[in-house]
Amino acid sequence: MNGNLPPHLHHHSAIPDVLTATLKPIGDPRGHFVESFRKSWFPWVSWDAFQTNCSVSAANVLRGLHYHHRQVDYWFVVEGTIRVGLADIRPASPTFKSSAVIELTGEEPAGLFIPSGVAHGFYAVTPVRLTYIVNNYYDGSDEHGVLWNDPDLMVPWNASSPLVSERDSRNPRLRDVSQTSLPDYAS
Repeated sequence: MNGNLPPHLHHHSAIPDVLTATLKPIGDPRGHFVESFRKSWFPWVSWDAFQTNCSVSAANVLRGLHYHHRQVDYWFVVEGTIRVGLADIRPASPTFKSSAVIELTGEEPAGLFIPSGVAHGFYAVTPVRLTYIVNNYYDGSDEHGVLWNDPDLMVPWNASSPLVSERDSRNPRLRDVSQTSLPDYAS
């Protein structure tokens, strides 16, 4: 990723290659329109295998932490509010083991770019509809996870007794994953 970002993209302080996109809704009494994504905003990413997904969750659901070796994610909350949990699990990254939470809401449209190797998930503060774009077609071969409440990552979810899937509750702690099998860091 180059340092010359479009003016509406901003680095996140804890994990600088996580980017937020400030979006500008245009509205009137009928509602609003917002441009949520353009491939040209991320010229360093190949979008040849572009796939769009939608996740619908009840309040108090926590999904994650998931990570990929060959895929970036771009998230946009259509409706509701989530707390996005992020943890850099790329051993060569200068922010290795850094974690953060970013709140996204449909009321204040914003996009979130999550690079490969940054573990991610979300806690649904309210019922939520999240759309997300990935740059690789899903086939299951690049779907990995670490425990959502791993004490070595300390993601500050601020969620008590969330509803977590059986699969996510069985994810290993980061210390139990071989560092050679963790994602690379591309500076």
